[in-house]
Amino acid sequence: MYAPKVGDRLDTLDTPSMVVDLDLMESNIQKLMDRLLPTGVNIRPHLKTTKSAILAKKLAAAGAKGGCVAKLSEAEVICAAGFDDLLITCEIIGPVKVQRLVELYRKFRTIRIVIDSEHGATTINSALAASGIEEPIAVLIDLDVGLHRTGVAAGEPALALARHIGELRHLKLIGVQGYEGHLQHLHDKADREKQCLASMKTLTDTAASLRDAGFDIQVVTTGGTGTAEFCVTVPGVTEVQPGSFIFMDTDYRNAVGSFYSNSLTILSTVLSKQGPKIVTIDSGLKSLTTDSGLAECKDARYTYGVLGDEHGSLSWEHDEPALQVGDRVEMVPSHIDPTINLHDVYYAHRKGVIEEIWPVDSRGKVQ
Repeated sequence: MYAPKVGDRLDTLDTPSMVVDLDLMESNIQKLMDRLLPTGVNIRPHLKTTKSAILAKKLAAAGAKGGCVAKLSEAEVICAAGFDDLLITCEIIGPVKVQRLVELYRKFRTIRIVIDSEHGATTINSALAASGIEEPIAVLIDLDVGLHRTGVAAGEPALALARHIGELRHLKLIGVQGYEGHLQHLHDKADREKQCLASMKTLTDTAASLRDAGFDIQVVTTGGTGTAEFCVTVPGVTEVQPGSFIFMDTDYRNAVGSFYSNSLTILSTVLSKQGPKIVTIDSGLKSLTTDSGLAECKDARYTYGVLGDEHGSLSWEHDEPALQVGDRVEMVPSHIDPTINLHDVYYAHRKGVIEEIWPVDSRGKVQ
């Protein structure tokens, strides 16, 4: 029976397999901590990238304070796997989801949520009141700082929402969140920094105005892999949420450079030779996502193309060494988060020997 184990070599794995170079991953973590921790700003990594409680614990051991997840169902799985210091960064709306939140909070009182509407605040408060849970849940106002995806507008709308939350006994307002996701992949670093600082002004000015109005705003959380280095320089920011830095992808590399390494690849096999300079591999749309462009071969001499759900191509133009049926190649994802969501397991290796095997705990948890 096929059952890879610690101590096996990568060449014993079937393909496609998701593999992590531990030396590169650990270097990425250390680089981020060395860059950000001295600022005094907390690092709460976004686990929508890794979807792994094991990796959350590794990040915490390196200096992170808790973690983020995007969805409630992710929080359910990560908490059950032993890591419960979580901020759920998407709004929790709808009676089914709100009831699931109540049951999660009954077990794990360390979770935090975001709210951007009076409707959301009222329904969660009512559900908690009906549950008999007395301790109020920690709430952050989600503020729109330019992404225009979720978040209440700055100024009076944010203040009105804070006043409404303040009237609800089962919610405790502790902070504000603002995510400048529209800036993460801007290639011009100066422009990315300029626009990020403008978003941070909106965020920190709102936090200040809420404090002036009597609200105890302790947490101001923001940032991603492409902007965290700028966010931490802004007085008033208390926390940043980078996620992709741990593995990286071609989209982030093209935008922010190679400070962090591409530590995760999809190990693939050449299945068929289709011409003198083109072969077919076993990694298609079910192994590598294309929303941020095509994946790249780790050996840059070969260019990837999509041939459907199960297949991709590698081609070359010059007199490169010809790939042969049975050869192994490593593919670098273009967008790391949804690519990881396609796989069950990480095979973490050092110099080709598997040291650890991690489940993708919250794979498919999109509710």
